[in-house]
Amino acid sequence: MAMTTTSVHVSETDARRIAVAAFVGTALEWYDYFLFGTAAALVFNRLYFTTLDPTAALLAAFATFGVGFVARPVGAVIFGAVGDRIGRRPALIMTVTMIGIATGLIGLLPAYASIGIAAPIALAVLRLLQGFAVGGEWGGAVTMAVEHAPIDCRGRFAALPQIGSPVGTLLSSGAIALVLLLPAESFDSWGWRLPFLAAFPLLLVALWMRARMEESPVFLELAAREEQLPKVPALLVFRRSPMRLLAGVAASLLGVAGFYVMTTFMVGYGTTTLGLPREWLVNATLVAALFQIVALLICGRLTERFGAGRMSVIGGIVTAVVAFPVFWLVDSGDPVLIAVAISIGTMAMDIVYAAAGTLLSELFPPEQRYSGVALSFNLAGAIGGFVPFIATALLGVSGNGSWIVALLLVAISLITAVGGLFGGRWRVVDDVVSRARVQS
Repeated sequence: MAMTTTSVHVSETDARRIAVAAFVGTALEWYDYFLFGTAAALVFNRLYFTTLDPTAALLAAFATFGVGFVARPVGAVIFGAVGDRIGRRPALIMTVTMIGIATGLIGLLPAYASIGIAAPIALAVLRLLQGFAVGGEWGGAVTMAVEHAPIDCRGRFAALPQIGSPVGTLLSSGAIALVLLLPAESFDSWGWRLPFLAAFPLLLVALWMRARMEESPVFLELAAREEQLPKVPALLVFRRSPMRLLAGVAASLLGVAGFYVMTTFMVGYGTTTLGLPREWLVNATLVAALFQIVALLICGRLTERFGAGRMSVIGGIVTAVVAFPVFWLVDSGDPVLIAVAISIGTMAMDIVYAAAGTLLSELFPPEQRYSGVALSFNLAGAIGGFVPFIATALLGVSGNGSWIVALLLVAISLITAVGGLFGGRWRVVDDVVSRARVQS
């Protein structure tokens, strides 16, 4: 679908303000979403799947965790349609509202001992709602940041929403670490619920930030020519950009699947298989999140210099190289080495993750961008969300040998490198943004 545009003004100051607003909302959403992953490894397996043996209960909890990722592509289609036809801003307000309410309700959900089978069923339903909302969140935040940015500054501004991921991890892991200080009985009965209930006041903050965001100038340019707005954006992506979508999914896989290997899986692996104190694993994710913030800022700048496609290739290869050493360090059982391992693993993936927003947004033209970016990331998420489950199952095959999970991580890394290679070659540049850069 060809575009005929007039120029619009985009300044670096405006771009920074919008990117920060996108980051704040995304950080609060990822807090809600990641909180479930940590609780799945520490709480849900014991309180909501009590009739199963420990390994089966952990598998069931991770399966419930993965259910949210199945809903994400559906959310990508629905909110992608809102974002590509009605506006980026309304879609982002809807997503943050839905995930905040779903997360808060988890904190009010009775355990299996109180309501029986209804407890895990309700837990799965709320997880589905979380996933449905997140399906439209990340793609919208990245699209807004990129479409407000001068073309030569996209890397740094597209990386800002990415920082919402480690900040969300930091907030959720920190909240869990605090309530873990409670006596075990208090933690199991009511302490673990407090971080989920905090989603309600955090939702108010997110809504305030999102309400202050201005609509994307690129979307306003499209909306001025209503005939250019696709009726079903997702169908347009599948029909006109299938190879771009495939490249986007591959390039996004490590940022989702690999991250959950380093966090959700590692917490469950360390506590259940290695018998380590759960505080060690949670604290290690906190340390890694701090390093992630720095790594994302640096890699966002490097993306502007070397290109998003090349950075994705480099990140995939680096992660493949460090995969086995990371697991060797975790298997040592030393808390310091565990923190070092998870930090190294996540920072290697950050090379890819920092470039993902720029790479995906430049894979698709503006009229299908929200849907294309959201579908790419969330189809990868639908696969990656079950990686903790798959990795845990593979441990049984290998006799609890971590080498098989390291091998899985290598495979995921190389797939992402290939996706980045093709994604970089198929770059699309908006006329409207390039002209705006000259004016700003």
